[in-house]
Order: sequence, then structure tokens, then C-alpha cells
Amino acid sequence: MEVILIQDVDNLGAVNEVVKVKNGYARNFLLPRQLAIENNPGNKKILEERLKQVRKKEEKMLAEINSVIAKLKEGPLKLGAKTGTSSKIFGSVTSLQISRAIREQRGYEIDRKRIHITDEVKELGTYKANIDFGNGHSTEIEFTVEAE
Repeated sequence: MEVILIQDVDNLGAVNEVVKVKNGYARNFLLPRQLAIENNPGNKKILEERLKQVRKKEEKMLAEINSVIAKLKEGPLKLGAKTGTSSKIFGSVTSLQISRAIREQRGYEIDRKRIHITDEVKELGTYKANIDFGNGHSTEIEFTVEAE
């Protein structure tokens, strides 16, 4: 029997996937727990419509991600840090500080957990960080650490 999965099922498939299973498994487990629906012409149309909506949503999200990436690449972010006499900063620059700088200087809220600094920042200078937006979309930004 072929069914259309409504939810992810371990060792079987993902949402909106058409899978072939044994009749008993479908009737006794998947259908009563509303994990799947029977694959018939009416349900196929519903599935196609759902997939269209998902594609539109993904395209809209991709356009938004690309606009954010373009805004972030305009120039390096400027971070201030307290320094000693030898241009070494007290502590180090963290992803939280970069997230705050993006919010203040570019106007976008990016979660600090998505920001990964490539090198340890202990001195003044220019450095790079990666921002992962999910679904394989990421970008590299530059930031400059200056003395306060």
C-alpha cells in the first residue's frame, strides 16, 4: 500500500514523501496515529498543493537571505574593545559582540549561535567570521576590532 507521510517517521521517510509499506503497518500504525494518509488521487492533489506552498515559502526565504547577505557584505563591521599598551585586547571578541554590532550597524537580528569566528581574536585588526543561515546558506563577513 502507498501512503503519503504527514509527519517524519523514523526509518521510513520525511514529511510529504510517498512511501510503499505493508498493508498491516499502514492500517494498524500509520493511519490511526495520523502519521500518514492513503495515496489516492484526491490526496495527491492536496500533496501537490502543499509542495507548491513549500516551494514558494522557500523562494521567499531565499530572497530574504540574499538581501541580508548583500547588506552584510557592504563593508567590515566595527567593534570596539578595551586594549592595553601593546594593542592586545582584554579578553577576546565573542559572537555575541558581533551579533550586537550587526544589529546596531546593519539593522538585522542574527542569533549569536549562527556566528562562528574563524580565528581567535585577541589583538586589534581585521578578522573574518562565518554566518550560517541554515539550509546550506552561509556567508563570510569581515569585522575590524578597534581600540575604544
